Amino acid sequence: MKRKAIYTLCSLFILFMMTGLCETATAQNITATGKVVDKNQEPLIGATVRIVGAQGGTITGMDGDFSLSCPSNSTLEISFVGYISQKVNAGTRLSIVLQEDAIALEETVIVGVGYGTMRKSDLTGAITSVNAKDMKQGIITSAEQLLQGKVAGLSVVQSSGAPEAGASIRLRGGTSLSASNGPLVVVDGIPGVDFNSVQPSEIVSIDVLKDASAAAIYGSRGANGVIIVTTNRAASDTEQKSIQYNGYVAIGQVAKHMDLLSADQWRAYVRENNVGQAIDYGADTDWQKELERTAISHSHNVAISNSRKDNGYRASITYQNNQGVIVRNSMNRLAGSLAAYQTGWNGRLRIEAGINANFDSWHPIDNRIFERMTNLNPTFPVYDQNGDFAQIGGTNTENPVEINANRADDQKRHRFLGYGKVELDLVKGLKAVANGSYEYQSTEGGLYKPTYAMMEGKSEKGWGQRTYAKYTNKQIETYLNYDLELARIHRMNFMAGYSYLINVYDGFGSSRSGFDTDAFLYNNLAAGSDFRAGDVYSYKGEAKLASFFGRINYNLMGKYMLTATLRRDGSSRFGTNHKWGTFPSVSLAWRISDEAFMESTTSWLNNLKLRAGYGVTGNQAGIGEYKSLAVLSADGASYYDAASGTWKKSYVQAQNVNPNLKWESTAQLNIGLDFGIFNRINGTIEFYHKKTSDLLWTYPVPQPPYQVGTMLANVGDLVNKGIEVSLSANILRQKDLTLDANVTFAYNDQEITKLSNDAYQAVGLQAGSLHGLRGMSGMYSQIIKEGYPSGAFYGPKCSGIDSDGNYIINRDEDGKPINEYLGSAQPKFNLGFGMNLTYRDFDFSFAGYGMFGQKVLNATRMAMFDPTRLPAQNVPDDFLESGIKSDPVFSSYFVENGSFFRLQSVTLGYTLPEVKKIGLEKIRFYLTGENLFCITGYSGIDPEVSLPDNVLEGPGIDRFNSYPRPRTFSLGVNISF
Repeated sequence: MKRKAIYTLCSLFILFMMTGLCETATAQNITATGKVVDKNQEPLIGATVRIVGAQGGTITGMDGDFSLSCPSNSTLEISFVGYISQKVNAGTRLSIVLQEDAIALEETVIVGVGYGTMRKSDLTGAITSVNAKDMKQGIITSAEQLLQGKVAGLSVVQSSGAPEAGASIRLRGGTSLSASNGPLVVVDGIPGVDFNSVQPSEIVSIDVLKDASAAAIYGSRGANGVIIVTTNRAASDTEQKSIQYNGYVAIGQVAKHMDLLSADQWRAYVRENNVGQAIDYGADTDWQKELERTAISHSHNVAISNSRKDNGYRASITYQNNQGVIVRNSMNRLAGSLAAYQTGWNGRLRIEAGINANFDSWHPIDNRIFERMTNLNPTFPVYDQNGDFAQIGGTNTENPVEINANRADDQKRHRFLGYGKVELDLVKGLKAVANGSYEYQSTEGGLYKPTYAMMEGKSEKGWGQRTYAKYTNKQIETYLNYDLELARIHRMNFMAGYSYLINVYDGFGSSRSGFDTDAFLYNNLAAGSDFRAGDVYSYKGEAKLASFFGRINYNLMGKYMLTATLRRDGSSRFGTNHKWGTFPSVSLAWRISDEAFMESTTSWLNNLKLRAGYGVTGNQAGIGEYKSLAVLSADGASYYDAASGTWKKSYVQAQNVNPNLKWESTAQLNIGLDFGIFNRINGTIEFYHKKTSDLLWTYPVPQPPYQVGTMLANVGDLVNKGIEVSLSANILRQKDLTLDANVTFAYNDQEITKLSNDAYQAVGLQAGSLHGLRGMSGMYSQIIKEGYPSGAFYGPKCSGIDSDGNYIINRDEDGKPINEYLGSAQPKFNLGFGMNLTYRDFDFSFAGYGMFGQKVLNATRMAMFDPTRLPAQNVPDDFLESGIKSDPVFSSYFVENGSFFRLQSVTLGYTLPEVKKIGLEKIRFYLTGENLFCITGYSGIDPEVSLPDNVLEGPGIDRFNSYPRPRTFSLGVNISF
């Protein structure tokens, strides 16, 4: 219905622009009447009815009816945007059924492609668009969540349930082992900004550029794909005024707990096993629930807009208060935006400016409470007889409730994005565009542990810290766009531009201990008497990026399309021998369904388009400045300066010079097929193969000739290949009932094909440290090795537990464990599913997503499957049934299948009818449930664990760091004035 409303507005505009109405009736005139409907007998409101070869016309009313005075021998043409026009002889009581035109629908959809837009029908690259209706519903604390399960090949991993936690994004597998794997984000034409710089409620569409032929226009920043965000700031041909309020109140509770022994189960174990040294402290404590609460959150958004063809504005402000399900954890956000535009010079000049700002404050927790929570004896009380926090001796057995309570941790983050844009039509078809933007982000923190706090507080006599960090991006981009059409069959677009970016970041921090009073918290660090050499630090860096870029689009008869792009980037980050890089791409498309030999399929095949593209993109994100230079540090030996009579630090070389350092380069081949059948089902199939070369890694180098024993260098290769399928279907389209559904599926296979060359050697690099777990000091769970994907678990296979309670480990002839590949933390398959149903004034929708084929090391379970924990500590319920009597051993026994499918959200809404009688446009109430269930065989709290960019940080390892994910229910209202 929303689409029909848009078509109605377009038709009204066309009608009002028509010159002349019906001519004066003659004696031969008749009044033609009829009704225009679609194939489902739904009335087409606002369809245009005109007299062929003469002036005059009308549009259909609310029931699709029309009445038009015309000569009796007239021919009438009936048209409606998105439908095939039809001509009929004038008459009375005509019944006209229009058929949907899939190609025309595509012609009306505009897609962001970087430095401009294109009609969806003209695309040659792999680009997926998501509109606001299809984005994630419910509580949104991070903009990345909007895309979860919505785009084939795009993984959005939310590994923590904390309200301040963000999400990691990967498109078609990671392309780097040490640099960033996140896509470049472009907001309203400004590349490289923080996704969360804009309010999620202001986003109207997101276009994801997936293959290199589409993303190469962004050169050295496009290797991980590009996400183009468009906010609600478009002009309108007719004046539109609006005041909107959107708000909700939500409650959340922990969705799943660890199954640990209760106090009664612990006592039964002690009694049945006659454990004499066990101490029963007399309490019945569920340490998990002692840290939890029912979280109450609320959000309020007010937006005001007034748009016309010549000028307009939009202002929006949002306040969110989100409680975490762990006590004392919360986040507040105040966000606002203002955008305005003005045209001049008879519409040839358009000036636009806008600002986006948000202010976050949150109170994080100390993640160490989760390990203590599992360690403590369930008979041990939270408080002692005096009402103070009870404490017990031992390692990692501090009272987690006390740890959580006795600390002050306040964090703040400010984001600001301001931009100005000027568009000028120079001559017919030629437009000049200039963008200028300024992005600012700062974070500051204050942490204090009082003198009576068990962890760091008592031992340090109070410990305080202040930190501050900020960065700025100043960017200017100018480009020319030229559209040309020849002989009505050749459509061309030429674009050429220049970009310049300066990024500056700096920060500092200080900590102090030895406080005589806790009254100051972290606000007076000078009151602390103890300090160390590393207690104060500061830093600053700067990077510059200059670029030249261009693109050519060619369309022949709407059937044959070509796109070619070229970008040349120069970066200050890399070595003198590789300051500039070139990133080309080319893609072709053929609309097979428009060929004459496909005429017999027109009754069921609406669209069939074959695409192929190849391009090269780069990755410089996540690589620090000055990495190609020889850097000195004050870490040398101290020496005595006789002149001043003091000991001083000496400076030594801390980094080797590398003039050949450059960006990682990704070459990608993509073949795609778009199709539409029965005017109801649309789909896309993509095949891709992408190879990343010149992977950055820190290698050992000989001394001499090098001064330092390591060097960052470009050596390795990484290959990702896969298939993606997207399907959408309009299942039902009736007057009072509509039903549509969409599904996405993606498969990705990753392999590291090269890590070494003649100059730099790396064989079997270890990752996934298990240090800190009992008996596993110096051990690793993962390997970085040619022939395997990143995040590869590597260790001995375990075939079970023997009768003596020992792990049955595969061993060689000498009795040593045989290490083998145990699977990867990278998912093999991704699945997304969504459905929208409307019945009269009711609407219902649900969405879910899943990841399959990945492995998760349940290090939490591995540490707790330890017979020495009882009776002093706690264990999972099923440990008592496992028969294990030996110390924990890293093996395949604890590397579990992490596949899952999660019901992400379910929403039921009701729109009040006839509210215009009381002066309102719309009132809608809704109820949303999130994270209602998760189908998985994983034994931990949640299988959706962290996938950090750097493989050394142990992707896919669940180690006492799982902030529980909440199950939430929210009640909300949307009001439009």
